[in-house]
Amino acid sequence: MCRAMALKIESFSGADARRYIPGLARLRIRVFRDFPYLYDGSEDYERTYLRTYTESPDSVIVIAFDGDEVVGASTALPLAHETANVVEPFRALGYDVASVFYFGESVLLKEYRGQGAGVAFFDRREAWARKFGRFRFTAFCGVVRPADHPRRPNDYVPLDAFWTKRGYRPVPELQAVFHWRDLDDAEQTAKRMAFWIKEL
Repeated sequence: MCRAMALKIESFSGADARRYIPGLARLRIRVFRDFPYLYDGSEDYERTYLRTYTESPDSVIVIAFDGDEVVGASTALPLAHETANVVEPFRALGYDVASVFYFGESVLLKEYRGQGAGVAFFDRREAWARKFGRFRFTAFCGVVRPADHPRRPNDYVPLDAFWTKRGYRPVPELQAVFHWRDLDDAEQTAKRMAFWIKEL
């Protein structure tokens, strides 16, 4: 049996996800070290960050398991529950913040990629947003790195085609700034993030 068949994907909301926070924090640090995020993170920060999703009653964390091991995860919550740097770009362009369901990050260990988990992450989160009946859009953002970035792997393939196939489109004027420490940095630096949107 291939590893893809062993994956179990489940959705959790609010406090039901709390017991998985330590494993999710470690997973995020491991996956986000790779290009394009190059994230040099800490478990303490990640656990605090993930608490946003366990404290929002309308949030969802979709988790991929291989047996009892957490090998992938994807997060989402109402945009109104996000931080100001995520919310304000939408408000500035005239979006009704209450109508947007925001997708956080998706992380998946390399050996499980290309086997359907990524599609399931999007399908599960969109289904979660639709059930409320009040969200018009789903949206997420991705980091923008220069094509000549020194840590860009020769075989790196952006996810643009995958996102487009899922029905998302980039909105060039809709961008945010996040701060984190890259692997090569001594301090946090600003990162430009570009949003993609889908109308439900």
